[in-house]
Amino acid sequence: MATSLQETSLQELVAEANAIMEPEAFADYCPNGLQVEGRAEVRRIVSGVTASQAMIDAAVNAGADVLLVHHGFFWRGEDLCVKGMKRRRLQRLLESGISLVAYHLPLDAHPVLGNNAQLAKELGFVVESGLDGSARPVGNVGRLSEPMTARDFAAKVASVLGREPLLEEVGEHPIHRIAWCTGAAQSYIDRAAELGVDAYLSGEVSEPTIHSAREQGLHYIAAGHHATERYGVRALGAKLAETLGIEHQFIDVDNPV
Repeated sequence: MATSLQETSLQELVAEANAIMEPEAFADYCPNGLQVEGRAEVRRIVSGVTASQAMIDAAVNAGADVLLVHHGFFWRGEDLCVKGMKRRRLQRLLESGISLVAYHLPLDAHPVLGNNAQLAKELGFVVESGLDGSARPVGNVGRLSEPMTARDFAAKVASVLGREPLLEEVGEHPIHRIAWCTGAAQSYIDRAAELGVDAYLSGEVSEPTIHSAREQGLHYIAAGHHATERYGVRALGAKLAETLGIEHQFIDVDNPV
């Protein structure tokens, strides 16, 4: 005989997530926490990186009550009108009764469940300090568990993340110390260079990033915005499910960027 799922309230889930993520500590580009309110009871969380139409459809098919993401809705500077793609996404959520809960910078910065902390865990980095010098840094500085050549390190990143990174190999020095920041954090390369690391890893790359790497003498790895940010939301979803006694499923809707 099948057992019924345990249940919590949406209010309790959001309160627990906010207590973990502390969104009030961040000046972000979007609202953090509950973005779209659905049904009052929650039995199953589905987590994923971005609240795209494909992600919403996958959550509906998986029987989600809450969709937990890193990239949600209502970004600063976007068109406020609910039409086209935005209307279709919101309509699907509202018709399905699924709540959308999103954490952006708080999920980048969390020292245990965050994107940068979880990427360090996946790649075997030893975290030493924050990258940006703030009380809640969104990037980190540390070292590899053992020194590696830039090419060997890039091969390890490819193996762990399941995609080939862009490597700008600058010189022949091995990587001992490294700085990293997931997502669109390529502009932090200059800060990384100031700290004297051997390499910098981010998700995305811009044209000036390569010149900065070459002229400042550090290896650079662009490992993918999506690929580097899969792990924080998965960890947060698992933590909430464990604490509240409900189900959690991570669904990866891949993105090559």
